[in-house]
Amino acid sequence: MTSNTTLRVALVGTGAVATAHARAVAAYPRAELAAVADLSREKAEEFADRYGIRAAYSGLDEMLAVEHPDVVLICTPPAPHREQSLAAFAAGAHVVVEKPPAPSLRELDEMRAAAAAAGRQLAVVFQQRTGTAAAHVRGLLQSGALGRPLVAVCQTLWFRDADYFAVPWRGKWATEGGGTTLGHGIHQIDLLAHLLGDWSSVQGRLWRLDRETETEDVSTATIVFEQGVVAQVVTSAVSPRETSSIRIDTQKATITVDHVYGHGHENWRITPAPGFEAEAPEWALPDAEERSDHEPLLRDVFDSLLSGEPLPPTADAPARSLEIVAAIYASAAAGGAEVTPEALAAHPTHRDGFESPVADLRR
Repeated sequence: MTSNTTLRVALVGTGAVATAHARAVAAYPRAELAAVADLSREKAEEFADRYGIRAAYSGLDEMLAVEHPDVVLICTPPAPHREQSLAAFAAGAHVVVEKPPAPSLRELDEMRAAAAAAGRQLAVVFQQRTGTAAAHVRGLLQSGALGRPLVAVCQTLWFRDADYFAVPWRGKWATEGGGTTLGHGIHQIDLLAHLLGDWSSVQGRLWRLDRETETEDVSTATIVFEQGVVAQVVTSAVSPRETSSIRIDTQKATITVDHVYGHGHENWRITPAPGFEAEAPEWALPDAEERSDHEPLLRDVFDSLLSGEPLPPTADAPARSLEIVAAIYASAAAGGAEVTPEALAAHPTHRDGFESPVADLRR
């Protein structure tokens, strides 16, 4: 694309997360949110009026045919992501899709193949990867400045009440694809993998403790990463004092980030191990701060699209965290057995969907 190109962006789905997308596009000087589509024409028009969008549609196909966007932002529930992405690629658009990118690994495989065939990019929104603190800590870990990482804890302890699950598509395998692991925990799991790299094995269990759902409201898992880090992961939708946290213990320090839905420098801490206090000043976060958000993520993606460069680390590896989540479900279906990437690649059921037995402990 030329140096004066303005990306024409279209958005499908006007739920709560679409607001973050609209604001992120508005903040980018070389992008224009030209159109919006929703199954409800009324909701599409209301959204268009709110954000000064010129055109509103009741269907994606019509919007693609009329608008010919450069980028499509997909902000719908998971079930239609594959169909919508394939339509966008066929129309010549890049795709930025909200997490989870698809309700199955097979569908994500098809989305990635369609992107490659069309010469377009598929980016998944995992905004927790963004922010100057996450980038700095990732650099420290990759450089070896903190020594070898050893053990980690990853917690997504959120609270979703009965009204949340009263939305017709939530809490059902067929329409949401999974429970709190897929819908909530995947954010912190993705950040953990962004910091630690590829995984080598997963063991997981699913639990239904309180909510009236088909899917789990709590999960527990052990993830072993290729570099030897052992991580304990707990995801919950029944925890009143909400927190999203990661702790990584290395040979020289403990890294922690404690937040809920977004992090800045105040949420991160690097504590030196005894004997390494003199090195701690070298690990300090940079003076300039940028918080995690949709805005830096879309900025990074748009920059790469305009320059023709590969997607940045904040938006690459679209399958990694979904594979970890799939492995948790596959392990739970096998009674907590170990699942490796090789086993998952040839799994007879869990590449096509994540439905798994859930231990129901409700009283």
